[in-house]
Formats: sequence, C-alpha cells, structure tokens
Amino acid sequence: MKKIFTLTALLIFAVMLTGCSSKNEKKVYVYNWGEYIDPEVLDLFEEETGIKVVYDEFEQNEDMYPKIQSGAVNYDVVCPSDYMIQKMIENDLLYEINFDNVPNIKYIDPAYLKSAEAFDPGNKYSVPYCWGTVGILYNKTMVDEPVDSWSIIFDEKYAGNILMMDSVRDAFGIALKYLGYDLNSTNEAELEEAKALLQKQYPLVQAYVVDQVRDKMIGGEAAIGVIYSGEAIYTKRENPDLEYVVPKEGSNVWIDAWVIPKTSKNKEYAEAFINFMCKPEIALKNFEYITYSTPNMGARELIEDEEIKNSPIAFPPQEILDRCTAYKYLGEEVESLYIQKWNEVKGE
Repeated sequence: MKKIFTLTALLIFAVMLTGCSSKNEKKVYVYNWGEYIDPEVLDLFEEETGIKVVYDEFEQNEDMYPKIQSGAVNYDVVCPSDYMIQKMIENDLLYEINFDNVPNIKYIDPAYLKSAEAFDPGNKYSVPYCWGTVGILYNKTMVDEPVDSWSIIFDEKYAGNILMMDSVRDAFGIALKYLGYDLNSTNEAELEEAKALLQKQYPLVQAYVVDQVRDKMIGGEAAIGVIYSGEAIYTKRENPDLEYVVPKEGSNVWIDAWVIPKTSKNKEYAEAFINFMCKPEIALKNFEYITYSTPNMGARELIEDEEIKNSPIAFPPQEILDRCTAYKYLGEEVESLYIQKWNEVKGE
C-alpha cells in the first residue's frame, strides 16, 4: 500500500538524518504504534519548529515497555495505552508534563481528560491522542446470522475464518467479558476459565494478528475478525460488505496518550511535539488519515463529512460506552499470570 511505503520511506529518511546530521541539530525521538500518524504531519512539525523527527514504531504495549524501562533507546515521546501508562507512572518511568509548553491542551475534550484520570490522576503525565473500542468486524456475505455477541468468535461453524487479536489483554478481556466477568479480573479461577475458553477456540482461529486484521478482512480472507474501532472505519470504506459491532456482553474502551519517558534528553522538544499534535487542524489531519477517534474538540468541529462526524463507530453513543470498560494495570504478579496463561493458550 502507498500508505505503508510512505511511512517506510520516512523512517529511512529519519535514519539517514541520524547518521549524517550535525551534532547540534535539534531532534525529537518519537515511538508510536504502526501506521498511527499521518507522515505529512511530521513534515509539518519539522517545518514549523526546525526540530527533526526520528520516528520508530511498535506493535504492542508489551513490546514497547521493556525498551523504555531499560533505556535502550532514549525516546522523547511515546504513545502507550491507558493501563500501560498507569504501569509506567507507578514504576517512575515518566516525566510530569510542563503544560506551560502545551497550551493546546485546551482543545482536548474535558470528558476524555476526566476518563484519563483513571490511569493518570490529575492528568500530570499524559495527553490523550486517540481513543476507541474493541469489537467484531464481520463480512455480511459470509455470515448469515445477526452478530451481537462474542459467541460468534467461538463458533465451530466459522472454523478457519476467524481472526483473533494477538494481544494478551484483548484476548483475555474478550473471554472474561463473554463469561460474565470483569475484563480486569485478578481472580485466578476466572482467568483459568478464560484460558480454557481460548484454548477451545484455538483450533478455530485462522491467525492471531494485529494490524493484518484490516487487510485480511478487506480482501475477504476471513469472515470474522476482532479489531479496533478505528481500523473498522477504514475497512468499511474499502469494503462495504463489512460491518462492526461492540458485543452486548461489553468490551474495552481505550485511550492512547502521549507521554515523556524519563530517559528523554529533549523534554522541551517532546512538549513542543505534543503541543503540535493537539492543534485542531493537525488532530483532524491525523484523524482523517488513521481513522481512529479523536478526543480533540477543535478537530471534531472541523470534520466536514457529516457521516463520519456522526459515525457510531468513531463516536459511539453512551449506551455502547456504558457497557465498555478501560483496562487497568493489574500489578507485576497478575500481569505475569496473564502472560503465562496466554502462552499456554498458544502452546508456547
């Protein structure tokens, strides 16, 4: 895809800059999810500030955390999810943000700042970037019954046609919700029951994937996939046979936010980058490119497409949000238990 090629070219360019630029050149090192920013936004930031962006990507929170903890790379700005931000705060890995340098925080909807206090009390360490839900994407030409429950991803009828999220918290969160438990459960008996359900599902799964859910579903390679809401918006544009639903049992609602690791050597540049990302026109540009819901009030007001502005996928009604829960950091011991049981599900 052209989108992927553009970002790859940008990364190569960033690496070249690292090797050949002068030692006095201003740089900010950014670590973000794959395909989670409009590359043109990085160019615009460089033009406005004179600060070069060295950009890197990760696929899962659990891949990102060890790099930050070890200080293997001195990233200045990182974009983790809610529960991982809580973990980073509790382990003293983050700087408090100087909001004198981030005046554009005023464009972030207070409702999302309030939600963010669940993992960042007082909103001291993070600035919301995107948010959304986890749900089921299905192909209406390949699924012949109404879809409103997680039960369909455990149905033998769709063996070999199910794409499952390769993420320990998402997989267990789904299983726990389907079984009627809290998706932040720390009860080992409940986790064992969820593990047994996922093990029973294992032979039915075509593949455990992350970003690839989108392309496989667009191409009709599977009937059902677990997916993030932002990806669902994009897939529906590309293939009108696809539909997205947040199951009746409930799901995860998440917030990804910008933070500054204590290993940062360019904190002011990091704050300049975060401030730039909060500009309404920049937030809108990112929203239109990545299709993940924006918490930026100014950006939402600038959306011209009424269909997307009022999309129940991008901006779900309260009745859907009421049955969704945010992930919490559960502590090292419980986190290790989740990972152990996830490895047992996949036979690792």
